[in-house]
Amino acid sequence: MSKRVSLITVTYQSAETLKDTIESVRRQSFSDMEYIVVDGGSTDETIDILKNNEDVVDHWISEPDNGIYDAMNKGIRLASGEVIGFLHADDAFAGREVIENIVDRYLESGFHLLYGDLEYVSAGNPEKVIRYWRSGSFRRQQLQRGWMPPHPTVYVSRDFFAQIGAFNIEYRISADYEWLLRALSFPAIKVEYLPEVLVRMRLGGASNKSLRNVIAKSGEDLRALRGNRVGGFRTLFWKNASKISQFVRRN
Repeated sequence: MSKRVSLITVTYQSAETLKDTIESVRRQSFSDMEYIVVDGGSTDETIDILKNNEDVVDHWISEPDNGIYDAMNKGIRLASGEVIGFLHADDAFAGREVIENIVDRYLESGFHLLYGDLEYVSAGNPEKVIRYWRSGSFRRQQLQRGWMPPHPTVYVSRDFFAQIGAFNIEYRISADYEWLLRALSFPAIKVEYLPEVLVRMRLGGASNKSLRNVIAKSGEDLRALRGNRVGGFRTLFWKNASKISQFVRRN
C-alpha cells in the first residue's frame, strides 16, 4: 500500500550522523510515511544501525553505486509515496511537525514542488547555527540572479518527478542544482514556499570539502545554467554572492 510521503536518506557520511538522522525521523508526528535508506555498501556499523532501526526504516539497500545522485535515483525508484523528499545522513529535521506541515500544504494546494528554510549547523555542535538560509518566495525571474531554494528542504509530487525526470548523474556535484533549474523553469510548475526552518544541515558537504571541489562545483553550476538556458557567469556570480547574507544572524 502506498504512503502519503516517501522520505529517502542516502548515507555518505559517518554512521554516527546516520543515527541522528534516523532519530529525527522517528520523532516526526506524521506517520503515513515510508522511510527508505540507500547505502553505498558501507563496511562500518551502518548496516547494524539500519537493522536495529527497522521499526523506522521501511526499506534499505546497501550496494555500490555511481555516486550520491545515482543513490538518490535508486531511492526515487523505490519510493511509492505521493510526495518524495530527501533527508541525508548529515541532516536532521528542525522540529517534530515538519512532514505534517508539508502534507497539510500538499492537501491544500496540490503543489508540484515545496521548499522551506535551512539552517547550517556546526558539525561538532548541531545546536550552533552557522548559516541561515531564508529562501523567500519563488519568482521565476530570480533564477537568473542566482536564486535557488535549499535542496534538502525540497519536496516533490511523485507525478512531477515522473514528468521532469530524475537526477542527471553526469553531474558529480551539482545534479541537485541542475534538477532544480530544470524543474523551476517548467512553465506550469506549481510551487509552494513554507516559511519555516525545515532542516538543519551539518556543514562539510561534498561540494565544499576542498578548493578543488568548490572549483568543480562552479564549473558544473555554470554548465547547468547554460544547459537550462537560465544564465551564465553573471548568474553564477550572484548565486555565490547571495550566500554572504546567510551568515547574518536572523532576528
